[in-house]
Amino acid sequence: MTVFHFFNCAILTFGPHAVYYSATPLSEYDTLGTSVKAALVYLGTALVKLVCLATFLKVSDNESFDPYQELLKALIGFIDVAGLYYALTQLTHRNISQNHKFQAVGLGWAFADSVLHRLAPLWVGARGLEFTWDYILQGLEANANLVLSISLTAFGSLMWLRKNKPKIMIPLIYVCAGVVATMPSITSYLRRGLGWQFLDVVVFELGTSLLMALISWQLFAYCQRPSARNNQS
Repeated sequence: MTVFHFFNCAILTFGPHAVYYSATPLSEYDTLGTSVKAALVYLGTALVKLVCLATFLKVSDNESFDPYQELLKALIGFIDVAGLYYALTQLTHRNISQNHKFQAVGLGWAFADSVLHRLAPLWVGARGLEFTWDYILQGLEANANLVLSISLTAFGSLMWLRKNKPKIMIPLIYVCAGVVATMPSITSYLRRGLGWQFLDVVVFELGTSLLMALISWQLFAYCQRPSARNNQS
């Protein structure tokens, strides 16, 4: 039963990444190499963040919310944005469209994040003798992170790769990208500052991920309209 619980949680955590790749045109255009490169960039970015967190953050003995420490953590979290910028603009990719490029980068980024932060807890905890819902919620959180990562790369693609975006949309793109980039700090505040339970935080992440996905999809659709390109000032 414990091994069965582990495999269920593992499939819930990592399965949607494989489903997304096979069910979208990413598999048809053979973008696996792009996803692997993005995953390697994520690992390098995570190493830089780890060094910065160990250097600048203090070790706290309690779980109280420290605004200064959380602000510093949020600023360090923007290293992810620099990593995504490098993955989107500097890596060599196959001759694929911008739509497929940002999806492949976001998919590799989210998969590497799930492996780095969730594989070990699943292996140690989900194989325990006592059943707990925490690892199922962790799988749902990984799904939300997948959508948020792809949404962030979509906003990054609009900011850095698409030159014909309407100027009226630029503030909205930057605001949404900032919300997604600071999501770890937002969820930390909800847990430690407001005392939200893990289930409530996961529901919030799922709702936010769907909202960001809808906004990014609408922005891409708007920017691709000929009228939007012709009406630029």
